[in-house]
Amino acid sequence: MPTITSFPHFFAKTPIQTVQQIQKITEYLKDHYHGKCYVVGGAVRDRLLGRECQDYDIECFGVSPQIFEKAMHELGAQGVGKSFFVYKLGGVDISLPRSEKKIGVGHRGFEVMLASDEKEASRRRDFTINALMYDIENKQILDFWNGLKHLDQKILAVVDEKTFSDDSLRVLRAMQFASRLGFKVEKKSCRLCQNISLHDLSKERVFLEFEKMFKSPFLHYGLYYFSALGIAEKLLNIKIDRKDFFTLSRELTRAEDVFVEELRPYYFLFIAKKYLRLSPEILVEKLGLPKIYLKKVGQPSLPSQEQIDNRLILHLALKEGIICYLGNYDPKVVSFAKKLGVWDTPFKPNVTANVLMAEGFSGKALGEELGKRIEKEIDSLVQKGV
Repeated sequence: MPTITSFPHFFAKTPIQTVQQIQKITEYLKDHYHGKCYVVGGAVRDRLLGRECQDYDIECFGVSPQIFEKAMHELGAQGVGKSFFVYKLGGVDISLPRSEKKIGVGHRGFEVMLASDEKEASRRRDFTINALMYDIENKQILDFWNGLKHLDQKILAVVDEKTFSDDSLRVLRAMQFASRLGFKVEKKSCRLCQNISLHDLSKERVFLEFEKMFKSPFLHYGLYYFSALGIAEKLLNIKIDRKDFFTLSRELTRAEDVFVEELRPYYFLFIAKKYLRLSPEILVEKLGLPKIYLKKVGQPSLPSQEQIDNRLILHLALKEGIICYLGNYDPKVVSFAKKLGVWDTPFKPNVTANVLMAEGFSGKALGEELGKRIEKEIDSLVQKGV
């Protein structure tokens, strides 16, 4: 039997339009076909954490696939599931409860079956905090796997070892959930993840999980489980030693609150490459990263504090303002850039290629002369104490 907890104000923070869509779906299925609906997955977890829910997944129990399909057409929902009955109405996904059985290689190698009850349906979830269900009609949380306890303890614990191991992507999900939520992976679950091979994962699926981690607010948690779950070794063939881990973790912790939001996806790898000696080219190849990562993460690493000065900042700002440089989380870099007027605008030397061309320079000589004169101008500014 599940633990049942009353939660009468579950939709208190939900946009009224979404609430109306959910009511329309659940009442129609109940009144016309005796279906019983639950909110499942991340929406339940996030609501219990006091977060705004972006996406709602509804599972309907007690109806056959044929009746469910008929009801969805009557409601005007659009089918989106290729291997099972999944429909979308507005911003809400509606599906039948299912269980899965591994029959082949990769994320498509599953046989999908109709689940007979709520516990069986929740068993397929990865972590207990994601297996919680909200009974819409009775305004109650159903907890079959101690998810409420783990939510309170800020722990990620596997629901079922067998179903978890059937999908190796869940190892990466452990890393990104820890990083997004600031949760620890329970020891037994951690050991399970360490023993799961990641060889069958496509680069596309790998990137999607890393992208969620890169954008998360607890990057030091992501770093820890990137190493502790064996992901770094399995995907990049690197081991993170204790010294590098603590140095990198401290820098990530100090920097996270001041990241420029538009650049957030790139900071983790930019900072990590210095301590872990990671090649941007290898990262792009192994993790399936878009080419934009090569440009961003390939920026010059932030040097030691003693090497940060006016000269360095002016060089870094030749193409774009320091606000676009990934080392801009450092207070000293910010201070120098704002004093020099190159925080949100590039440094524009007085000498230009057009001036030199008018003087007769061209080709390779033009580039060399331009570099010399820019350096001379920077020297002059530095000597003046600008």
